[in-house]
Amino acid sequence: MSQSQTSVATDSSRPAKKLKATISKNDGGDAKAPALPLPKPARDRASSLSAPPLPLEQKKTTECACALKRRLGDDEARVCKIAGAVSTILDALGEDTGREGLQDTPRRMAKLLVDCTSGYAKRLEDVLNGAVFAEDYSQMVLVKDIQLYSLCEHHVVPFFGKCHIAYIPNGKVLGLSKLARIAHMFAKRLQVQERLTTQIAEAVAEACGPCGVGVVVEATHMCMCMRGVQATGSSTVTSALLGSFKSDPRTRAEFFASVGRPQHL
Repeated sequence: MSQSQTSVATDSSRPAKKLKATISKNDGGDAKAPALPLPKPARDRASSLSAPPLPLEQKKTTECACALKRRLGDDEARVCKIAGAVSTILDALGEDTGREGLQDTPRRMAKLLVDCTSGYAKRLEDVLNGAVFAEDYSQMVLVKDIQLYSLCEHHVVPFFGKCHIAYIPNGKVLGLSKLARIAHMFAKRLQVQERLTTQIAEAVAEACGPCGVGVVVEATHMCMCMRGVQATGSSTVTSALLGSFKSDPRTRAEFFASVGRPQHL
């Protein structure tokens, strides 16, 4: 499935040119004053008007994003703040932060954390970037094996695996890459797998209003492998079903069969 965007320039995108002043002579040979320029066409006048106010819901979303950006600050300020906290942690562990191997560790770890939580500052509208297209296609669309990396919010250690996203269009389709981008937006936060799975499904539903959405996430959690129970080799599988994927057994069965999972998941 390909994406294409066409940009067409119209006359309304260019300001109306002023008419050149003309000098005409009357019967007596006297010069006349320059002719007045014609008024702008209605479409040009309309283009100069201020944009209408945003709908209330969109305005609230924009305000929330701006408030979040103010709270987080710019990346460099966050890196410096986190690096100071990491230095304190290393000191508490009894490490010498001045030794060669640890001199830049606080800043490196801070930059890692900022990158791994960059999804907080993103909005669905930004991720979609207009790639929602009218299309008369009513069969299942499935993107499998999307690689995911996230941080467990309980121990701030990684969990990673694959995500499978499917939906049945209802007059609109998404650019295929947008499904992966939606998954990454929510993965780059402090997460639990159950919530991550649900957020991905709900975002796809919001993005294009499909007949149904199905999401399966399979992940390995380092907090289970390297500490506590130390269940090396274990994996966790979660699913979220909306619309026809939840109500229609045949749709659900087709989805789970396509991603290689048992129907009773």
